[in-house]
Amino acid sequence: MCRTTSQKNKTSELQEGEEWIKTFDVNAFRADIKALGDKLEAQQGEDDVRHLNKIVGWSNMCAALGILTMGFQVNIFSIFMLSTWTFSRWTMIAHHTCHGGYDKCHPNKGRWNRFKFAVGSIWRRICDWLDWMMPEAWNVEHNNRHHYNLSEIHDPDLVEQNNAFLRESKAPLLFKYVTVFLLMITWKWVYYAPNTYKELKLAQLRRQGKPIPKGVDPEDAIVIKDVLFGRNPFYSATELFLHVLGPYLLIHFFLLPLPFLAIGHYYPGFEVIEGTQSTLYWNSIKNLVLAEFLTNFHAFVAIVTNHAGDDMYRFRHGCRPFSGSFYLRQVLASVDFQMGTDLVDFLHGWLNYQIEHHLWPNLSMLSYQKSAPMVREICKKHGVPYIKENVFWRVKKTVDIMVGKSSMKWFPESYERAYLEADAIVEAKKLAK
Repeated sequence: MCRTTSQKNKTSELQEGEEWIKTFDVNAFRADIKALGDKLEAQQGEDDVRHLNKIVGWSNMCAALGILTMGFQVNIFSIFMLSTWTFSRWTMIAHHTCHGGYDKCHPNKGRWNRFKFAVGSIWRRICDWLDWMMPEAWNVEHNNRHHYNLSEIHDPDLVEQNNAFLRESKAPLLFKYVTVFLLMITWKWVYYAPNTYKELKLAQLRRQGKPIPKGVDPEDAIVIKDVLFGRNPFYSATELFLHVLGPYLLIHFFLLPLPFLAIGHYYPGFEVIEGTQSTLYWNSIKNLVLAEFLTNFHAFVAIVTNHAGDDMYRFRHGCRPFSGSFYLRQVLASVDFQMGTDLVDFLHGWLNYQIEHHLWPNLSMLSYQKSAPMVREICKKHGVPYIKENVFWRVKKTVDIMVGKSSMKWFPESYERAYLEADAIVEAKKLAK
């Protein structure tokens, strides 16, 4: 049991609903979670590959239906299909492959591997996962920095910290809500692409043993306006466009609809605009742009809400990966949504298993589906809060954090330190063997 002699003082730190912390056994919790993770990983195989192929098929179907219909008129069907294609390619296919979820069980090691998928060339990016973010940069920012610094000050995706400018603003609440909505429909290129690329540049500096530029706080997020106005010391606007934003912008919005330009000249009944560009082509671009707004919104709802809310914890100190503290933090700083069927999970981007995914980032989508009931039972056994709520209720809680109406909770510091000490003892015993 993880305890210290100053138990009375520590107990006074606890708030209502935190009584479980007094008797929580961090080492026993670690043992149970690790054992389940090892079991799930050992069971992965052909079923997981077939399941991945099914999800890829659904994503490709969305792409085909969206692309084939996008030229005829601006319509919600094409917009939804194009949006879901982009959403699913990132949140399910790229996400779990880049984490290594299929490294051991997929027979095609040349593609479905974390070190191969979407990285190394523009061609691989086009074939595997083309989006605003550069895959190599996202792998650093998300797979490393976010997952192993969850809800710490070093977490680059800490919503409360990244929105401090809005939370502390004296602007009217209505203005804040409008700002949040604009972020919802543009956040991937306004915030995520520039900031993931910054994390890649920081990682390169660390590997090379070079100092961070003087006067720069590495925890500050870089957004598109910082790049455009020269307030970014890591890279230029030209570099960001050429290596990160440009490929997606040019290929997705201008090259992808090019076939409709040719079709428009020969398909009867479609008028040519200014003698060169067809109605079909411009309809395609309009649908792609509207789908972009929708997929940003969809991704925001499913992703940004995973770790924000007044019932989510923050932490002051780092912890060892896959230690007792690490496993506990993944549960206390993550939330699950409605789950259970492939269709429901597909629409959530498989981000409705966020607790399970953060416990074991390198498992398959099917493993998360299997594991959720067992994780809930382990949490119940140890008294650890396991939060599962409707995704739209989590949107409200996230927006409340962003505009400053509510704040996240801080985990009691003395218990945080005590768990870290228990982790160190476990680690020392392992090294002594």
